[in-house]
Order: sequence, then structure tokens, then C-alpha cells
Amino acid sequence: MNFKKELAEILFEVLEGEIGLSDLELLIEKPKNQDHGDLAFPCFTLAKLKRKAPNMIAQELSVKIQAPIFEKVEVVGAYLNLFLNKKLVSEKIVSEIITQKEQFAAQDIGGGGNVTIDMSSPNIAKPFSMGHLRSTVIGNAIAKMVEKCGYKPIKINHLGDWGTQFGKLITAYKLWGDEEKVKQNPIKELLALYIKFHDEAESNPTLVDDGRSWFKKLEDGDEEALALWQWFRDESLKEFSRIYELMNIEFDSYAGEAFYNDKMDRVVQLLEEKKLLVESDQAQVVELFEEQLPPCLIKKSDGATLYATRDLAAAIYRKENYNFVKSLYVVGHEQSLHFKQLIAVLTKMGYDWAEKMVHVPFGMMLKDGKKMSTRKGKVVLLEEVLTESIAMARHNIEEKNPNLLNKDVVAKQVGVGAVIFHDLKNNRMNDIEFSLEEMLRFEGETGPYVQYTYARACSILRKGKWEVDGADQSYNTAWEKEWKVISLLMEFSNAIKRASENFDPSQVAKYLVDLAQAFNKYYAEVKVLEESVEREARFALVYSVTVVLKEGLRLLGVQAPEEM
Repeated sequence: MNFKKELAEILFEVLEGEIGLSDLELLIEKPKNQDHGDLAFPCFTLAKLKRKAPNMIAQELSVKIQAPIFEKVEVVGAYLNLFLNKKLVSEKIVSEIITQKEQFAAQDIGGGGNVTIDMSSPNIAKPFSMGHLRSTVIGNAIAKMVEKCGYKPIKINHLGDWGTQFGKLITAYKLWGDEEKVKQNPIKELLALYIKFHDEAESNPTLVDDGRSWFKKLEDGDEEALALWQWFRDESLKEFSRIYELMNIEFDSYAGEAFYNDKMDRVVQLLEEKKLLVESDQAQVVELFEEQLPPCLIKKSDGATLYATRDLAAAIYRKENYNFVKSLYVVGHEQSLHFKQLIAVLTKMGYDWAEKMVHVPFGMMLKDGKKMSTRKGKVVLLEEVLTESIAMARHNIEEKNPNLLNKDVVAKQVGVGAVIFHDLKNNRMNDIEFSLEEMLRFEGETGPYVQYTYARACSILRKGKWEVDGADQSYNTAWEKEWKVISLLMEFSNAIKRASENFDPSQVAKYLVDLAQAFNKYYAEVKVLEESVEREARFALVYSVTVVLKEGLRLLGVQAPEEM
């Protein structure tokens, strides 16, 4: 139920259209203190229109608002404070959740439009580090949230499978590589070779030239270079797939950088036709003076293409193949300039859909206050973190619930969920200091805390042998003690909408913590399992909480075990 909208419609009628319906809805607030009502309408805007004191307008409106959903209307200064009818509203909300189940709070804002999401994008021949966790889980959660709002997400894993690093890696393999060692432990050996290349290059700069030379061979289709590149790529994808499976994340496309190799000439040709290419220091660039941005490099002096060329080709390909209504790039904030240039060049090319492209930046995963770096060997492997988290969850289960069935399944759900939730509860723009201890805490504002609350609610329903039995019914209670939980259940759709609009999963994560805390407080104060006339209503509330907690966790990419 959208009670904000209902109030806006009532005010629109009372005010005889003096302010538009959507403007009225935007003016309506939710008081921070529940003692001040469930909704509040400030009358300052009306005061300017009517040239009358806002407190007088509030007084006049209070008499005119007559609706069964409001049990009380109060005037406090320039504010109209409205108290919802707890019984009527609670029964409506509970009925909706029981009827709609996981479809509760679904919205049709997107109308089925495609949203491409460029996310995860690990580099081939390098291990999947904690540094790539953020793009992966933020992108996955955004995909689920926009889908809940009526869009069709298309998740694209734009693999880092091309670039000068492959020239360096091929050079390192030719100099120091051992085929058998690489076959036995590909990612570990390839990473060691990559680190060794950078260490050696500090005292032997000619290695960098060799790396560039091998990459040029790769671009020119050299047979040996391509065979080594393909081998590195195949082995890396096997490792990545195992980690994605562990996190229960799937993609619609693995078209990485190499996929666009044969699509870049067309981009260069289009830029030439539109007379946008300019020579600068023997390189080809697009000037962006008017946009107050540095020139966008399209081709280097040796003819090699750059990220921008490739991303222009990718953007055009995605528009032509997916006809997106939005195109999201879940990439670290350090790439902000690159995406500003990318969108600016596409706009100069005459593509009005460029304004539908959005860079969704996020802060870094830090270790000891510094950015993790693969080339310097300062890397924490995601798979090792997930494995340790699962083991810790298994240990906790053994201590607290040794008779639990499916311990390994639950340990995986809790261990992986702890890592994902720890990332997503933070505003995406914040840097996160890597701390295994903090990540694996199983109390406080954590994934395991929300999961445990869900499992506890499921346990209450099992103990009470309660089953869903029809939705439209009146319960024998005033819903006073339940009101805090009901108020939060009402907010679920708003939390999803905010998270979807701002591409910020932390809105849903924080919401789930609030709901879990409110429910645990309610359960501590009210004897749900005790025989009473209010028992049916209380079980209906517990069931509603399980539906919303499970669906909220699903939107974050976290599973909800029924027992822990």
C-alpha cells in the first residue's frame, strides 16, 4: 500500500488541484519520531501560494481530511501530522504480503525495458581478488533490484582479456615459464610470472619494450601469441566460474575486451566521417574542450587502440543488440574521468542515447589503508576469504546447533552471505578496509544476524504449526504492539525504489537490519507462541516478516536458511 500516494490524492481533492498530485506526494514526509505521526505534510509551499500563514492552512486542512485510513490528524505549527488507522492498515499490509508472497513490493516502473549492467570484469590470468568483489556484488544486487522495479537486467561480465598486460605476461612466460607448473596451478603460476616481470623491469627497462612488442604481435594475430593468450583465458575462466558458482552469481554475457577487437575499426571510421578525430603528438584523439575534459585518446602513435576505443565499440554494440533504456557501468570511482569522456564522445557522435549511460562508481577495498595491487603481490584472494568464512560459519553451527541437518549447505549460505552483506551494507562510495575479523562477525549489523532472524521467525512458525490460511480476514487485535514492525514492512517498497534509483544496495541492507532489530525486540516483548485471542494475528505478522526478510536478502544476492 502506498499511503503517501493516498494522502496526496486526498489533499489534491481538498485543495482542488492548486498543487499537482506528484508535487504533493513529494512534499509528504515520514516523521523521524513515531509520536509525531506516520505521515506529515508541511504547509510552507501552500502558504506562498495562498499568501496565508502556514499554521492557519494546516488548521483548515485538518478539518477537511476525512478518510478511514487515518485515525487521527494533528496540527503542530505549520505541519499536519497524520496517524494511520493501525488495525485497518496492518490488516491490509499483512493481507498483501500473505497473498503476494515474494512478489510483495514489486513495481512496474521499468515497463520491461532492458538495463545492461557492466560488472565484475576480472582480469584474465590474474586471481580473482577481493578488489573485484565490490563490482561483482554491487552489480548483482543492482540487477536484482532493477528487476524488482520492472526492468529486464542484462548482466555483462566485461572480462579484462586484452591489453598490454598480456604482452608482459607472454614475455614473462617465454623467459621464465614452466608449462607443467602452469598446467598444474595456472592462476598461481601466471600471477607469479606477472609479479616477477614487474620486479625485473625495475632494473631492466627493455622488458617493457618486449612486452609492448608481444602485445603488438597479439593484436596482429601472431599464432604463438594468440595460442598462449587463449590458454591463459581458458584456465582463468575455469577458476572464475568456480567462484561465481560459490556466490550464486550468473551472467548473460562474457563478452570481454577481446570481443570488440573487430568492432573498433568501425568506431574509428565513424569518428573520421564525423570529422571528430584530431592528431595530437602522433596519436589520434577527440578534443573535448567544450565539455571541459581532457582529449579522449582513440589511437596511440604506434596504431594500437585504447580502452576508450573499445568502450565506444562496446557501447554502440550494446545499444544495437539490447536497445537498452539504461546502460550501467559498475566500475571503481577512479575511472570517473574515463566514463565522462566516453559519454561525451558518444554525444558528439550524435547518439542521444548516451545520456542513458550511467557510471556507477564505488570506493576501494583497502588493505592496511592502501589499495590492493596485483603487480606488487599485495592481493587477498576472494576464494580464500569465502572458504575461511564458510569454515567459520561451520564451526559456529557445530557449537550452537550440533544437531542441525545440512550443516555444510547452511555454512555455505551463511559464510558467503556474511562476505556479500558486509560489502553491501556500506554506502558504495565509501572505501572499505579489508578485515576478515569484521567481515566474519556473526552479530551486530551483519548478514548472519539478518539470516538468523529469518531462521528464528521460521522456527516460531514451525513450533506453532502455523500455516497460511487465507489473506483477507480481520484479526482479533488492535495491532498496537506490532505497529513498529508493520511500519517497517510498509517501507519495503520505498527502500527498494530508493536503492534502484540511486544504484545503492545499502538502502536495502540497512532496511533489513532495521526490520530484524524491530522484530527481535517485538519477539522479546510479546509471547507469540502463547495461546491467546491475538495468536493468529501474531503468527500472520511473523510470517510476513519471513517473506520480506527472505526477499530482501535475495535482492542482495544472499540466501536465507530456514534453520541455523
